Amino acid sequence: MSKKKKQEAELTLKHSINADLFEQLKHKKQELENEEADKKAEERRLKAEEQKRREKNKSFEELLNESSMNWKEFKDRG
Repeated sequence: MSKKKKQEAELTLKHSINADLFEQLKHKKQELENEEADKKAEERRLKAEEQKRREKNKSFEELLNESSMNWKEFKDRG
């Protein structure tokens, strides 16, 4: 059997099922991809919100420790 005839004999999923069903499956796939994208966007938003809340509630000591300034040098200059 030649390669071309073999390829013609193999049916793709699109050819073997009803065109309407194929379109429904494509639509459902797109819906699921959109839902996944929305879910990821919501997770990013919630993470950003949580980070803002943590930053807002930091103590003075935490903020001082995170500061890049060398406060000892600043104190000695004054």
